[in-house]
Amino acid sequence: MFTRPIAAFAALLLMSAAPLAEAAEKPTDPQIAHIAYTAGTLDIEAAKLAIKNSKTKEVVDFAKDMERDHEAVNSQALALVKKLKVKPEDNATSQALAKAAKEERAKLAKLKGAAFDKAYIENEVAYHKQVNGALETLLIPSASNAELKSLLETGLKIFQGHEQHAEHVAGMLK
Repeated sequence: MFTRPIAAFAALLLMSAAPLAEAAEKPTDPQIAHIAYTAGTLDIEAAKLAIKNSKTKEVVDFAKDMERDHEAVNSQALALVKKLKVKPEDNATSQALAKAAKEERAKLAKLKGAAFDKAYIENEVAYHKQVNGALETLLIPSASNAELKSLLETGLKIFQGHEQHAEHVAGMLK
């Protein structure tokens, strides 16, 4: 069966973060900023692929929403790190996310029509479930800066809406 690209890299986020939690260490604010920004960028790239490849209005509209919302959150994140004079720190989690997303996006790009739409939307559902879980259980609790924590909490509310929207579109495609 087709490997779910976004779910795969979201799972990597959780698996990569798990050793940190188990070792009683938590990611630093610069690492959290990089992970969050990377995850947003990867969903923007997936959305652009869907906008380009899908012919289904609901899928294209959903992808445009993902592109717009993730770009907005990433812009806020960049403004915050600039204001705080914090340099986002590349880390193993961000690198694993990017690598897996690139490989899996290539697989998704080979699909056409209804198969593409179904795989893209299923992945968006799984992606948002996983990222929302990581935000709730690791990233938000680990953030020490109040403004970063607030931005992550705002992002969580937006991404929970994305999850519901993706589930609705998935139901329409059946």
